[in-house]
Amino acid sequence: MNHSELFEVIHEDKGLLVVHKPADLVCHPTKGDVYSSLISRARLHCKGEAEALHMVNRLDRETSGLVFIAKDRETARELTRQWEHRSVEKTYRAIVHGWPTNDEFKVHAALGKDTQSQVAIKDRVCANGHPATTSFRVLKRFERDGDPFALLEVSPLTGRKHQIRIHLQHVGHPIVGDKIYGLDERYYLALVNGVLSDSDRQTLRLPCQALHAQSVAFDYHGQRRRFETEPEPWFEAFHQSCQHVTDTCQTRRIQNGEA
Repeated sequence: MNHSELFEVIHEDKGLLVVHKPADLVCHPTKGDVYSSLISRARLHCKGEAEALHMVNRLDRETSGLVFIAKDRETARELTRQWEHRSVEKTYRAIVHGWPTNDEFKVHAALGKDTQSQVAIKDRVCANGHPATTSFRVLKRFERDGDPFALLEVSPLTGRKHQIRIHLQHVGHPIVGDKIYGLDERYYLALVNGVLSDSDRQTLRLPCQALHAQSVAFDYHGQRRRFETEPEPWFEAFHQSCQHVTDTCQTRRIQNGEA
């Protein structure tokens, strides 16, 4: 793998590296080689600046999209402050099972550890958990092989672990391909134990969970900056090559007698 294949660079300057993290790549080092984590690849890319790198945000292994890596302490401190004070605007894309009733909706549900799960990293909605809020907007409702799905725009207003995935499961619309919060957590256990079958993969429909960090905006060098990256081809193909596509705007026009 050469440097051009490490990742897609969205933006780079003296203090900041913005990259598109592909799905199925962890952010932090593993026992694999130097290409097996995003931060290891970033160190290869930055060479002499490698020791100063600080990952400002992180994405789950199977989530694709924007990751921000500070190259110096001042940039790291400033961006971390904005993330902690929730002044960062984040927008995701997600493909979910079923059709949400409303075109726009919010989920307010506290999150905490799922003590009944066999998956150690799994959280759940619980009354005594940490407050969490996510805003959703339906971009498209469609059918594939006779089953209903929806493409959503997602804006997390808080930053809890697995927040988007848990909130969507909570309202009955889990993310397609999600092995923990989707159809059954046994798919995740099968994956980590190396026994996920071809039949399991067909049931999951997609190789990775259909969640993508598409847009992030924050203050940088005295101005509001927005960074964007498009979903990967497998994500786009799932909803673009489907049958009976119905987008929200078209539905509204029909309901208002404008079409």
